[in-house]
Amino acid sequence: MTIRPPAVAGAFYPDDPQELHQMLLGFLAEVPRAASEAPKAIIVPHAGYIYSGPIAAQAYVRLLPARERIRRVVLLGPAHRVPIRGLAASSADAFRTPLGDVPLDRAAIDTLLDLPQVQLRDDAHALEHSLEVQLPFLQEVLDDFALVPLVVGDASDAEVAEVLERLWDGPETLIVISSDLSHYHDYATAQAMDRATSQAIEALAPEQIAQEQACGRIPVAGLLQAARHHGLQAHTVDLRNSGDTAGPRDQVVGYGAYALQ
Repeated sequence: MTIRPPAVAGAFYPDDPQELHQMLLGFLAEVPRAASEAPKAIIVPHAGYIYSGPIAAQAYVRLLPARERIRRVVLLGPAHRVPIRGLAASSADAFRTPLGDVPLDRAAIDTLLDLPQVQLRDDAHALEHSLEVQLPFLQEVLDDFALVPLVVGDASDAEVAEVLERLWDGPETLIVISSDLSHYHDYATAQAMDRATSQAIEALAPEQIAQEQACGRIPVAGLLQAARHHGLQAHTVDLRNSGDTAGPRDQVVGYGAYALQ
């Protein structure tokens, strides 16, 4: 059995299981429980938990009503470490976090490998944090589930949307897109940029999102294209930045949480 070990435990989030569990519970406890149906897809940030964890929790808490129903998570995030063309799948059997192992849905991954934009690239996953930081949240709010992790590099919106269509299925499948928003602007500039990005997401208008507005612009855009096709609506559930959580306000990173249903 091949395990992809955690790369950023102890850096982006605690490597002690109990400390990690308590931190996640704390984030989730701050969010009022939503009475509505769980979303089909969420967009969540991927910074260190002290910075973006409270914002991510606003989307993750909305999955609790479906914690037993969701059996598969399709997780896409941008490549930060290894330049790749298209989307990189993993050949691992499971991804490990301090909370345990998450099995990969090998059968679902195999259904993608005939697409020219999808390749097996374990090097793209080895050090990538954009996917890894979502796993403890998913382990906390869901029961047993299998994972389809895809690192997104140089790809078109349509190529990402095509992959999502292959995996869309029914309410047992959740789609998670990992993306931060603007990077390293002053507080007021970031707020304005991130509001514009949120409006574009709510309008399902990927063409209105520039690369500098979201580091995960490509997977976000692919989701918005697929969401338009499936008649989903997008809602902003939180919009803050590192100046609101744990950092100075002269250079901030924007974080948004969105639910699509």
